[in-house]
Amino acid sequence: MAIKVCKFGGTSLAAGNVIRSVKSIIESDKERRFIVVSAPGKRYSGDTKVTDMLYACQSARDREELKKLFAPVRNRFTNIIKELDLSFQIEALLDEAEQQIFLKKQEDFTASRGEYICGMIMAEVLGAKFIDAKDVIFFKADGTLNDEKTYKCVEAALSGVSRAVISGFYGTDADGNIKTFSRGGSDISGAIVARAVNASVYENWTDVSGFLACDPRIVDSPKRVKQISYKEFRELSYMGADLLHCESVFPVCKANIPILIKNTFRPQDEGTAILPTSRYIQSGTTVTGIAGKKNFTIIFIEKANMNSEAGFMCKVLQVLSDENVLIEHIPSGIDTMSLVIESNQLDGKLERVIEGIKKAVLPDTVRVSKDIALIATVGYGMSSSIGTSARLFKAIAVANINIRIIEQGSSEINIIVGVRNEDYENCIRAIYGEFFN
Repeated sequence: MAIKVCKFGGTSLAAGNVIRSVKSIIESDKERRFIVVSAPGKRYSGDTKVTDMLYACQSARDREELKKLFAPVRNRFTNIIKELDLSFQIEALLDEAEQQIFLKKQEDFTASRGEYICGMIMAEVLGAKFIDAKDVIFFKADGTLNDEKTYKCVEAALSGVSRAVISGFYGTDADGNIKTFSRGGSDISGAIVARAVNASVYENWTDVSGFLACDPRIVDSPKRVKQISYKEFRELSYMGADLLHCESVFPVCKANIPILIKNTFRPQDEGTAILPTSRYIQSGTTVTGIAGKKNFTIIFIEKANMNSEAGFMCKVLQVLSDENVLIEHIPSGIDTMSLVIESNQLDGKLERVIEGIKKAVLPDTVRVSKDIALIATVGYGMSSSIGTSARLFKAIAVANINIRIIEQGSSEINIIVGVRNEDYENCIRAIYGEFFN
């Protein structure tokens, strides 16, 4: 029998009545054997995610303050148990979590308790085996995943098990402590489990019916994308399309396992398939999706004969490396280069970076532009469609928007433009209108 690995989290596990729906979804397909869960999310607009409640607990100075800060977490889980009408010793589990949070005083451990407790509850609901992620997912001393050990342990733990629930978001570091992935990391946990058991598909259940061509908060009712390649998804996800953690494709990509995005609240909807290139069939459309992010800074460097000065770029990048600043893009010309950097990377560092560049390469000019938004237009059809760039730039020009930077990836499946923050939404609407309407 084929194996499906399913990840549920956020609003999919926010309340007891939704968990009942999740149970029905899982039990409707015998192939849905291994379930990865994240912590309960928001039940309604303005609600607080359990993980955010737990992060707040880190500020507790004593037991009494921790008790107050932990109270919302306690209330959320006890309400879920009541709604499910489970005979489950939730108070003892919560007492233990609160005590360990106080004793360990480790942020990653504290944050992980939402997934741990939710996993225990979900296993009880399904009558399934619970597997604590700390026992099967491992990190190296440098913080990266210990692939070999992890896949071996996950496979061994699930061998011969008919159905199991695995807590997402965390594992064990090289020193034996709990370590979490970045926020949204349960998506990565699900992909790891899918790779370890060689699943036929990795189903990621959310509160939307698949991947949309752009942000629905900007464009009303954007088209749903039926299928998308790993590469296209990575480009869009990295640029702000936050449906799924951008790193979750890496484990399944190596095993050619497709990801299927499904809606917990509308399980009958088709969803979106994220596919390996070998299984991806182009739909005939030029553009697959549009995504972007605001608040970038551009450092523009100009020097005559820059191209003939050996090591020029290396010296500039060393300045950024010394300040631990990550660079998004480096558009360049014969005598110019631009460093596109997320603005928060330069908080408290911009002046030092500028002075460092001046000292390292003696430029003729250094200028800084702030409040820049980057927008990526992505699609496999772009590389084979004549005039795509012309259509893109014309649409932006007609919208009376000035482009500050232009960059095209070497794979020719994306074009990135930089515009002012204030033009961000209008620019996305203009591009969407050109390629989708």
